[in-house]
Amino acid sequence: MKLLPLFGLATTVIMTAALAQQPAAVTPSTEATPAAVTPLPPSGPATAGDAKAGQAKAGGCAACHSVDGNSTDAQYPKLAGQHERYIQRMLTNFQSGGRDNPIMMGMAGSLSQQDMRDIGAYFASQHAIPGVADDTVIADGGPYQGKKFYEVGENIFRAGKPANGVPACMACHGPTGRGNPGPAYPSLAGQHAAYTVLKLKFFRDGGVWGQHKDVANDKDANTIMAGVAHDLTDQEIQSLASYIEGLHPADAK
Repeated sequence: MKLLPLFGLATTVIMTAALAQQPAAVTPSTEATPAAVTPLPPSGPATAGDAKAGQAKAGGCAACHSVDGNSTDAQYPKLAGQHERYIQRMLTNFQSGGRDNPIMMGMAGSLSQQDMRDIGAYFASQHAIPGVADDTVIADGGPYQGKKFYEVGENIFRAGKPANGVPACMACHGPTGRGNPGPAYPSLAGQHAAYTVLKLKFFRDGGVWGQHKDVANDKDANTIMAGVAHDLTDQEIQSLASYIEGLHPADAK
């Protein structure tokens, strides 16, 4: 009889071992819903822009650049009257990282080349509203003493600074500041002076648009303006920007 407790204990151990060897039950987990995939914009060649289609696509631009491209805040450039292909080129630079601006890099990220042409065509169909050039007489005793402020910029725009290797702006941007319809030379007429000052200082400091990292001799890089602005003083840059803001064709309304 004294063996019965030992027998009971042995039975318990055997049963426990047998249960431990049984495979655990597996409950399959519910498969997660696949994340939505946003297709990349087509990269094929674009045709000439459609201004009507571009108006619809440019809805997001209005917050900063206004509906018609005549921005009211000088930190955002006027796009009204800008050339279609130049807008396409700049949007491409933002998209590829060739031009660094966090806001615009995000805005351009999902655009196709055709979207860019359409948006460019819309803004090209609008008319830039010029500002007023500063005609205050300079009285600081410097080299431009007695001139009206905008006249310093006007002279640089039309004749450059030959002694310092600065070419006339109108050689590329035209006598009325309208540039040309291609992608290289933008329209400047009527642009906010404050915006132009910032960009000219950027170029004077060696800044380049279209230069991509780790790309030697990048053909898309615009190195022209860095060379043009290298010898402009702060006063000359501000005067030039003021002249450009008031620049418009004589028959403009």
